[in-house]
Amino acid sequence: QVQLAESGGGLVQPGGSLRLSCVASGSIFSGNRMGWYRQAPGKQRELVATISFEGNTDYADSVKGRFTISRDIVQLAVYLQMNNLRTEDTALYYCNLNQVTPPLRERTDVWGQGTQVTVLS
Repeated sequence: QVQLAESGGGLVQPGGSLRLSCVASGSIFSGNRMGWYRQAPGKQRELVATISFEGNTDYADSVKGRFTISRDIVQLAVYLQMNNLRTEDTALYYCNLNQVTPPLRERTDVWGQGTQVTVLS
């Protein structure tokens, strides 16, 4: 069983910073991609940032230049440094792990429970 443990959410003023952490445990395979998604009330879940096993990154346009995703392969962890936070960033942030598992090479998604980020208006 794969589990994702998230932390780092909180309440901040506009312009403030937070650092989200996610540590994976269980059956983790090489080639996996990890990332962060978020969902605000009344809106669909959207991609924030992802990072591949090789270190390639992908960001939503709304967070480019403000957020930075990184990972620690040995620790099976992914981080999201969030700077210059805006009210519009308020959402429940979910850690995600996407990988192919043996023996049938099934592609699976595992989600964390979510950590709340609230930027005061």
